Amino acid sequence: MADRSRCQGAYIGDVQVSGASTGPLQGLTAVVKDCFDVKGHCTGNGSPAWLASHPPADKYAAAVQALLDAGATIIGKNVMDEMAYSLAGENAHYGTPVNPAAPGRIPGGSSSGTAAAVAAGDADIGLGGDTGGSVRVPACHCGILGFRPTHGRVSLAGAVPLAPSFDTAGWFAREAGVLRQVGGVLLNPSTRRPAQLQRLLVATDAFALAEQATVAALYAALSARIEEVAALLGRPEEVDVAGSLGGLHPAWFDAFRQHQAFEIWQQHGEWVAKNDPDFGPGIKERFAMAAGITRQQLEAAAERRAAARQRLASLLGSDGVLALPTAPAPAPLLNTPAAELDAFRTSLISLTCIAGLSGFPQVNLPIAEVEGLPVGLGLIGPPGSDEDLLQLTEQLMALLRPA
Repeated sequence: MADRSRCQGAYIGDVQVSGASTGPLQGLTAVVKDCFDVKGHCTGNGSPAWLASHPPADKYAAAVQALLDAGATIIGKNVMDEMAYSLAGENAHYGTPVNPAAPGRIPGGSSSGTAAAVAAGDADIGLGGDTGGSVRVPACHCGILGFRPTHGRVSLAGAVPLAPSFDTAGWFAREAGVLRQVGGVLLNPSTRRPAQLQRLLVATDAFALAEQATVAALYAALSARIEEVAALLGRPEEVDVAGSLGGLHPAWFDAFRQHQAFEIWQQHGEWVAKNDPDFGPGIKERFAMAAGITRQQLEAAAERRAAARQRLASLLGSDGVLALPTAPAPAPLLNTPAAELDAFRTSLISLTCIAGLSGFPQVNLPIAEVEGLPVGLGLIGPPGSDEDLLQLTEQLMALLRPA
């Protein structure tokens, strides 16, 4: 069993569940974000108030059960951002998991402890949730692979919802082969839409949101093996994703933020009013903002969301892959001032909202560093192309980060 002392602050409670004796994940270990039910344990959702107001789970979340049935052994549940409503990884109640790839910097959230535990080598697999970037961002900050599937392709039964029309169950791994194997276990095969991914599109407006050092590092990593990459995906073609629709910021960012917030309040507003939880910094303000989103704002956001999805579908077709920075820069320092962190969050969500609004799958490839700190390349594929995107991930990681 993994030595949990390797990743400080990543775990909550004591959870150990043996998997099936046979299966495609037999012999692999997994950790689980604390928004997924584990039978016999309370699901805390990053909140002491949530923990106190909900009984122990009487069965496993569907994704957890699938991992166990495939032979994976669960070795722990992980600290996460409060109510999953943050991308930072800092929890006022449970602390901040150490980022093994960048000590002294945030791990990213909301699947913070899960990403940190996988990055530390504690487990082979991490099960997380991604609504607005909560797998992709910590994967990027911690220098590991992270996958957000097509919306609806992985069951969320037994997981605490946040904003249901955006929520997905995603996963982490250090090895591309393991990432693909987990997809084979979790993805519903009946919703697959096979794709021949052979066109590489570079999102110029997304790269424009990133710091120059991050852009340079990602371009350098790709340029070093451009002939091999071109053999797989053709010569890169530059595209402006959102310029004709108001831009990634402010239009797409605002549409995501408002639509998500409206759903969050619909989902949790009654519980908040009843329990009056002592929310930490940032979380409190976001719930207050969510409470004020009007039906008119939702309808306007929904229109922009539909246009964004149509735009991305027309760009990708059935064979395109969109490349973008997963995050605009390396992980910020711990205890970064709130205003500075909020500015980073705005740029970050302007990137992560592309997959969020569209519901399309995205993977983080940890292919570069800036001054020793991880930065990641995001790849977005057509809806339902998850298996093909995972196969492409395996091929690209062999080229860009050979063992």
